[in-house]
Amino acid sequence: MNDPTRTKTPRSTWWLLASLYTTQYLGLGFFVIALAALLREQGAPLDQISLVYMLGLLWALKFLWAPLVDRIGVRRWGHYRGWLMLMQAGMMACFLLIGAYDLIDDFSTIYLLCVVVALLSATQDIAADGLACRLIPAEERGTGNGIQVAGGLLGNMLGGGVVLMAYPYLGWVGSMVVLALATGVALVQLLVFREPRWPVATTARPRLLPRIGGLLRARPGRYWLAMLLLYPLGYNLMFIPLTPILVDLGWSVERIGFTVNVFGSVVGIIGALAAGWVFNRVARRNALTGAALLQIIGVGAVALPLLGMTDTLTVMLAIGAFFLCCNPATTVLAAVMMDHASHDAPATDYSLQFSLSMGFAMVAATVSTSLAEQLGYLSVIWTALAVAVVALLLALPYRFQPVFPEGESTEDAPALNPAVVTGDAR
Repeated sequence: MNDPTRTKTPRSTWWLLASLYTTQYLGLGFFVIALAALLREQGAPLDQISLVYMLGLLWALKFLWAPLVDRIGVRRWGHYRGWLMLMQAGMMACFLLIGAYDLIDDFSTIYLLCVVVALLSATQDIAADGLACRLIPAEERGTGNGIQVAGGLLGNMLGGGVVLMAYPYLGWVGSMVVLALATGVALVQLLVFREPRWPVATTARPRLLPRIGGLLRARPGRYWLAMLLLYPLGYNLMFIPLTPILVDLGWSVERIGFTVNVFGSVVGIIGALAAGWVFNRVARRNALTGAALLQIIGVGAVALPLLGMTDTLTVMLAIGAFFLCCNPATTVLAAVMMDHASHDAPATDYSLQFSLSMGFAMVAATVSTSLAEQLGYLSVIWTALAVAVVALLLALPYRFQPVFPEGESTEDAPALNPAVVTGDAR
């Protein structure tokens, strides 16, 4: 049961986390969607444009330097707050520098700065996750991870949709200034935020190999690794082919951009926030099972246009159902990942889980694209549905068991919610 003496998370903290999770995706959303479109519009070859899509790979590798974020910090600034302030300021500076170069003539320089932005945003995410793991009590993690997923969708929508739509009026320099100013919102919030002083762990050097071993050696770790890899896979398998499906249905690029990046993101935000609200009120096992059921519905909805129902209303409903029903699975998994993060190395543990899940999803999405080319889109849908059913079967017996080593602290660390430990958290 919940600790009645624990105070609720302040509203200002929720706003800070929302800003952090939104601004970390602004640049990536613009580069992956808008920058690729602008390069192609100006005649850039496809092999040059393909470099833009590789920026996301850095996020799958962020677990490699996550232990540094847990280990090193300026105590006077606040451990994670110091990292976050540096990363936000660095991203702002990079956006302003990018605006000083020509998109075609100085592409190499711009791309190098984009790589720096991707590294900074990935490191910011490590620190934000570490801060969230320590700040948010178990009974409010649904809200926290609903905000996390919604912030990512909002950042993609603003960076890859709204800024692109305003580009004819803003121009290259104006767009970069807008991205820098928007990123600065979170920096202002950080300046007035005061991070609590956390207990210092005697095992102050979180190492990756023992933590990876925790996922491979014992049965609870192997079960949780299967959840990380397979639970969100149905959604990820269908997300990449979604745009080509709409292209083959004859939809224009502008129409696809609005439907997927704006409409889909708005519906996805609703789904993520609703899932977070429900997560706070039900047992973990029930949340995982319910979100898995919704994921099956969302993936299955994409089959409607491929079965001949290609009118605009049906296609829009199918896309809406996909984003509305699949984002709860992402939200719930992220919240339970936070349960599994240790108190001594929350950024490392959370980043490792995220990287394993995201890296496997990226490989699987690449395979699904090849599968669609060889066997058609319906084969991808059936595969995604089969994986979604496996996710449901994995969720049914879920019971919390720690998988990462926990060090001893010089002060008493906050105990896990007893309900989380027994698997009955509400």
